[in-house]
Amino acid sequence: MQSLKSTALEPTRPELAGLPRWRAAARILPVYGLPILTLALAAFFSILLPDSFPTALNVRSILSDKAIIVLLSLGSMLPMMTGRIDLTIGFGIVMWHIMAISLQVWYGIPWPLAILVVLLCSGLAGVVNGLLVEVAQIDSIIATLGTGTILYALALWLSGGRQVMGVLAPGFIDVNALSPLGIPMPAVYVIVLGTVLWIVTERLPLGRQLYAIGANEKAAALNGISVRANVVGVFIGSGLVAGFTGCVLASKLQIGQANVGLDYLLPALVGAFLGTTTIKPGRVNVLGTIVGVLILAIGISGIQQLGGQFFIEPLFNGTTLVVAIALAGFAQRRRSVTASKAAKRVPPAA
Repeated sequence: MQSLKSTALEPTRPELAGLPRWRAAARILPVYGLPILTLALAAFFSILLPDSFPTALNVRSILSDKAIIVLLSLGSMLPMMTGRIDLTIGFGIVMWHIMAISLQVWYGIPWPLAILVVLLCSGLAGVVNGLLVEVAQIDSIIATLGTGTILYALALWLSGGRQVMGVLAPGFIDVNALSPLGIPMPAVYVIVLGTVLWIVTERLPLGRQLYAIGANEKAAALNGISVRANVVGVFIGSGLVAGFTGCVLASKLQIGQANVGLDYLLPALVGAFLGTTTIKPGRVNVLGTIVGVLILAIGISGIQQLGGQFFIEPLFNGTTLVVAIALAGFAQRRRSVTASKAAKRVPPAA
């Protein structure tokens, strides 16, 4: 099976060692352009807005507000590793946050049990998605769009199209409201989930298997990797992350409403896609996904504090996406040129 590292666009140490410093810097810059741009944006807005942007309050606000998107982006990253897309994350979070509140308010179920029920249901939705995609061989976009629409319809039916509200247990509110060591609880969830996924994707055989399926499914199967089990598994994982994120959103809003949730779909997918353009260009990765959402959060927060209009957020999201794609394309072209030059230097086999 072809090495996964051979398809990566980031420069290797032997490659950099054989280049002059300025050329080595030119190879690294496109690969890590997005993190560098993130730091540059933070510095830029800190200079322009010294009294409001570089403050602990603003940092906590960014971490708390965008943690939901990061969690969904990390969840959507799992199917992307195998070359699939899960659109139910945006539709599902509508259902899961309404269910988390209605189980407590209408049926008197204790909040820990309500969260468990939501996780079971979201995991089951992931099983259905996995079976539709891998067993029924339906395109992942079509399959998850269909199941996501069904989940949205069920959310409308469950809520009756009205807001679901009532008295919630303090423990459930603390799921979002706690701030250990001054860090918003949603950001803690991001750190924990990101660490677990980084270990799985970068250090465990399971991560290499998922990347192998995404790179070449037939080759992965010929090398003994269970494609079906892994694909169903990533959809289950994506569903569980969406279910838990729905519970966090319910704890934050403290009401359930069907018009909340779909707005998270595109930013979450964009965050995961931006992750493929940095750190390890060419494939989704945890650190890249987090950076992808972070640069959007920093840019939008700074522009809004400067008095940006309501249309600035989608404009900035689209512009950042185009810039990130350009950086990734530049890195890929440079890598291709370098690889071709290296191949020409290799003497032909006798």
